[in-house]
Amino acid sequence: MLFAPETLKAIAEVQPALQKVFTAVEAIAGATREALGDERLAWLSNLATTETAGPIALVHGSPGDAWRAPGPEATDAELEATFATLERPIVVYGHIHRPFVRRGSGRLVANTGSVSLSYDGDPSASYLLIDDAEGDATATIRRVAYDVELECRRMMERRVPYAAWVGAMLRSGRFQMP
Repeated sequence: MLFAPETLKAIAEVQPALQKVFTAVEAIAGATREALGDERLAWLSNLATTETAGPIALVHGSPGDAWRAPGPEATDAELEATFATLERPIVVYGHIHRPFVRRGSGRLVANTGSVSLSYDGDPSASYLLIDDAEGDATATIRRVAYDVELECRRMMERRVPYAAWVGAMLRSGRFQMP
């Protein structure tokens, strides 16, 4: 959405019920693109969409599609169908802003949640800790409180588009329509 804004527009076209969300996100993304500048956007555009390190594969949403990602309520079969092509016993992804860890079909699948803008009702920052000691991997979601009010104030001071909407979500730890 930052270095290829046309992808956001394409998703918005097939989901008209979410038009208000896409309008807000496009305004925020436009301001972010301006703040980042061409050099940083070029750097972002050259990042790999899949990272692997030993037994771990990391993607934003799913292999080949940063916008499609299963939720924590997905079945083991759905998770396996989505991530099998990564051919790694540990898969980590983000996008949905709701952390969870599941083991099924011989694969550990984890969503890191969000360092900001959580959608699981807990406004604290979320991250994932993986311990692969002796090949028996465990993954743990960690939460860290941070000054949400300070973040909200700074967004307002910087005149971030839709800052009040984002602030409401930051405070509640839940997605809301704009």
